[in-house]
Amino acid sequence: MAEEGTERRLAAIMSADVAGYSRLMGKDETGTLAALKALRKDVFAPQVAAHKGRVVKLMGDGALVEFPSIVNAVDCAVAVQQGLAGRDADPAIELRIGINLGDIIIEGSDIYGDGVNVAARIQEVAVPGGIALSGAAFDQVAGKVEATFEDAGEHDLKNIAKPVRVYHWTDAAADPMPSMAGAKGALPLPDKPSIAVLPFTNMSGDPEQEYFADGIVEDLITALSRFTWLFVIARNSSFTYKGRSVLVKQIASDLGVRYVVEGSVRRSGTRLRVTAQLIDAVTDRHIWAESYDRTIGDLFDLQDDITQMITGVLVPALGSEERERTSRKLRPTLDAWEAYQRGLLYFYRPYSHDDHAEARRLFDHAIELDPNFADAHAIVGLMGVYAVNSGQSSYSSSRQEILVEAAHAAARAVQLEDNNALAHTALGRVSSLMGDMETAISHCETAVKLNPNFAVAHHEFGFVLSIAGRPADALPYFDKAIRLSPNDPSRWNFFYMKGSTLIQLDEYENALVCLKNATSLRSTAFFPHLLCATALVGLGRMDEARAAIEEVLSRKPDCTLAFVSQIGKSLASDYAAKLIDHLQKAGLPD
Repeated sequence: MAEEGTERRLAAIMSADVAGYSRLMGKDETGTLAALKALRKDVFAPQVAAHKGRVVKLMGDGALVEFPSIVNAVDCAVAVQQGLAGRDADPAIELRIGINLGDIIIEGSDIYGDGVNVAARIQEVAVPGGIALSGAAFDQVAGKVEATFEDAGEHDLKNIAKPVRVYHWTDAAADPMPSMAGAKGALPLPDKPSIAVLPFTNMSGDPEQEYFADGIVEDLITALSRFTWLFVIARNSSFTYKGRSVLVKQIASDLGVRYVVEGSVRRSGTRLRVTAQLIDAVTDRHIWAESYDRTIGDLFDLQDDITQMITGVLVPALGSEERERTSRKLRPTLDAWEAYQRGLLYFYRPYSHDDHAEARRLFDHAIELDPNFADAHAIVGLMGVYAVNSGQSSYSSSRQEILVEAAHAAARAVQLEDNNALAHTALGRVSSLMGDMETAISHCETAVKLNPNFAVAHHEFGFVLSIAGRPADALPYFDKAIRLSPNDPSRWNFFYMKGSTLIQLDEYENALVCLKNATSLRSTAFFPHLLCATALVGLGRMDEARAAIEEVLSRKPDCTLAFVSQIGKSLASDYAAKLIDHLQKAGLPD
């Protein structure tokens, strides 16, 4: 029950601030203050009034505004940004604007609540001169405003419990967020049949069956990915459309594919009904559709049937022997497969100690149920790699103990199923952390050959080549990962590692482009800001480098040169020395 004098309501909230305000003030305090006052008087206040907004408060260089309509809020933001772009001011000031639609609490003239908090955090991931929109806000303005917004995927926002989908608007005359994958909707079709498998709809009426439907799709994607003559979008990008109502033609355009598979799953007792259809999104034509009624025990045969039907339709001349060659040799027991799929639900979530522990428990349970399940062993190996790399895990073991356990799990996966790309990826990455680069490169190379559509394998191979001192060889693998999974929630890491590799090559401008992409996609991560400082020192932009270090310390106050030196032990020695030198010049504490 609300306290006396307070009120709750749904509202459109705009949060705005000046990009690089501290740096501008450091250079010209008087001029910056004068420019800010003129901006508010001549552009901001008139547009807010014209769009029926209410300025709740001004905070230094920031502003919080409430609107009765989300359409008004978006139109106002666009008008403000376009008005600023046409001004001839010295110093030039750029705003970052975030907009959210959510529940607020009104106390007097002030407002509070999650609706306000999300708007403020979204503003932090907006690019200078741009607008960031929450998914809740976008859903209400789609088709009602002239402005075009690009889906930037889910973001983990500081102090916000759940990931928030973000949409970006930028002035068409500028391109402040270059992407290695190209602009949304402008990805060229590959030179071979290209396909995305969307999450199947769970028709069972039981939320607990979501993992089952997702598992069927995940296996279909893996099966299709093994065909070298297909271009298959990665699971993490396909699953960004889960639960969303988006036209197939738009999805295909976003992902840069010609064909889309969609379907549904209904499980009742021991019976299973699966429908699937293949659509040519370019011609907007249904090519094939089928409905299957089976017992649960026939699940893997059903997956093979759907896979072979799809590949047979795409390339009619393909023989059955070639299709069967890619089938899983060692099928897990159904109970083990279900435990593994439940584990993936936690594995794919934004990181938390509890989710990490639950994923590991379920993967271990899958191995208990079926000791010959190669994928389960492989994913346990990768969990150890990521725990050591990030320094975040639910493990209490030492670094060496985690690596030994991960190496054992990955080696067991390869032993069980030598044609498993996930297994070779895991063993390659563990080997790199244990200092055996020759073995690491060999297994990663095998992984991308076995599954040329496995985005993670390409990324990890690039990672290994980069730390092995072969940065030029690494770059194409990061580009391939980005193209295979253009909506991947982890693509901030793809851009981050590509930026790191470009720094090794002294290509600081290109590195900065990648690293800024990484910071916009994962605003809470400090590593991209750390490398931004490194690149800026390389460009001689010392004020900006020091500002980047401030961003690092705001996210990780205990970040020091000693910490970076410890991480640098796994890097090429000349690159590690460069990092320390540049970060010292940028002002990172000892």
